[in-house]
Amino acid sequence: MAQPEQPEQKRVFPGKGNTNPSNIMPQTLDADSPLQFQYHPGVICFTACCHAIMIVLTPYDILMLRKRLNLPADEFITTYTEPAYLEKTDMPGLQLKLEGEKQACPFVTPEGCTVYTDRPSACRYYPVGMADFHEGGNEEEDAGEKFFFLVKEPHCKGHEEPKHWTIGEWRADQGVDVRDEMNKEWLRLVMRRKSFGHQASLSDAAKRMFFMASTDLDTFRSFIFESSFLDTYEVDQETLDRIKTDDVALMLFSFTYLANSLFGAPGLNIRADKLRRKVEQLQKEQEDKVKLAEQEYEELKAERDRMLAERGQKAQ
Repeated sequence: MAQPEQPEQKRVFPGKGNTNPSNIMPQTLDADSPLQFQYHPGVICFTACCHAIMIVLTPYDILMLRKRLNLPADEFITTYTEPAYLEKTDMPGLQLKLEGEKQACPFVTPEGCTVYTDRPSACRYYPVGMADFHEGGNEEEDAGEKFFFLVKEPHCKGHEEPKHWTIGEWRADQGVDVRDEMNKEWLRLVMRRKSFGHQASLSDAAKRMFFMASTDLDTFRSFIFESSFLDTYEVDQETLDRIKTDDVALMLFSFTYLANSLFGAPGLNIRADKLRRKVEQLQKEQEDKVKLAEQEYEELKAERDRMLAERGQKAQ
C-alpha cells in the first residue's frame, strides 16, 4: 500500500515538530519562555490558518469530535476525514477532509470554528510546536527530552498582537497539556514504528488492528468482549468494568494493547493456560515433524534395501 503524497500547497500544523522548517524560529524554548501572540476575530488573518492545511487526527481528537457531533465512527470517518499515513510510516490514520476551492477545514466558518472547544490537538499547538524525542520511561525523563519552538508564517498576524504569555501559559489556555497526556502513548507507538525504518513493515492484519483501535472504539470494545480476546489475555475485573463503559479508559487500554501486540511491550499478559496449550501445541507439532521425518527415513531406507535386493537378483 503506497503512502499518499502530501499536496504541496498544504501546511502541516506543528503538533510534534512536523512543519515547514523555513517557518521555524531557530531557538529552542521551554515552558517559561515568553510568547507574544493572540488569535481572535479582530485579527486580519482570522481563519486563514484553517485553509490549505493537513490536520492529522489523534484517537482522542476523533473521540472528542465524534461525541461533539453525536456520530458513530463510520459516519464521522466517511463524512469528515480521509486516509493518511502517520509520520511517514506504514501506520494508517486519518486527517481532516478539506472542502471547496479554498481547501477549508470542514468545521470553519467566517465566524470561526464550529467545534472550537473540541478542536483537534494540532490546532491547539499553533503557533508553538513541540519536539519530544523520548519514547518511554518516566515523567522526569520525559521532561528532559522535550522542548518547544515557535512557528511564524508570513500570513499570520497574531504575532503582532500585544498579548504576552509564557509558553506554558499559552499551552494551558489552549488545553494542550490535557491533549498531550491523552495522546502521549499513541504518539510513542508511531515514533516506535518510525524508529524501525523501512526495513520492517507491518502486516495487513496489524495495520487493520492499529486503524480500528485508533479510530473506532465501539468496534474495539466489541473485539475485546465478543471475540476470544479475554480467553487469550489476562485483564483484571476492575479494568474490564471501566473499559466497558468509559471510552477514554478504553482508548488508553487500546494503546497498551497495541504496544504489546505490535512491539512486545509490557502491559498485557497471555493467560497461563493459553500459553500452556500453545506450548503443548508446538511440542505436538514438533513431535509430529520428528515422527514424519522418521517415517520418511524408514520409507527411504526400505526403498534403498528393495533396490539393492533387485540389483543382487539381476547380478545372479
